Amino acid sequence: MVFPTETEQRVKRRALGVCQEHLRKVLEISRQVPRIMDSFVKEDNKAAQQLFMEIKQLRDTVDTARRRVAQELAEIGAILISREDYLRFTNLTSEIADFCVGIAFRVLQIMERKWKVAPDVRNDLRKFSEAMFETISKLRETAITLNYGSAKTLEKAREVEIAERVVDDLYMELEMKILNSQIEIPVLLLLWVVIELMEDAADKAEDASDAARILAFGI
Repeated sequence: MVFPTETEQRVKRRALGVCQEHLRKVLEISRQVPRIMDSFVKEDNKAAQQLFMEIKQLRDTVDTARRRVAQELAEIGAILISREDYLRFTNLTSEIADFCVGIAFRVLQIMERKWKVAPDVRNDLRKFSEAMFETISKLRETAITLNYGSAKTLEKAREVEIAERVVDDLYMELEMKILNSQIEIPVLLLLWVVIELMEDAADKAEDASDAARILAFGI
């Protein structure tokens, strides 16, 4: 509950705190994607299965944190004029978690069916997942700088854009490599979805960095 004595600045800090905690959970789940790709490269099914279970559990913690944001914003009420901006930021980052679950599920399906994927494609997928994670890591850094003023936030948001461009370049290369590889159609389709989801996750990180810019001007 927000008491009359609470200032707008104080409730902004409250809202920002729960948003940052939610993003921390999103970063945790996205960290598992390069790990499951590493299991894919090593053809370690047991490790991949364990990681998928962890990813599903982390998805639940992201959902809980997202509900916490919504609850806090509801309790804060009209004293925080920009509460919709906080909610938008959280909704964008929540989508990243959804993409991570989708990526892990499809990779595990390929592994469990023992479908053949060339080692160089596997290695490129791991590299791609690391670039995706780097973009989300830069977003996390951007969110932390919201505590220190808009100038720092704008600087870090620019780093998210740069990281996302790396993802875009890798995506185009890997897309053509997958299409040109001698693999069965079901595997090709799954891999195509996997790289689409990884690119989507990086795109959402960039969108969220734009939302962070807006938040920065109001803090």
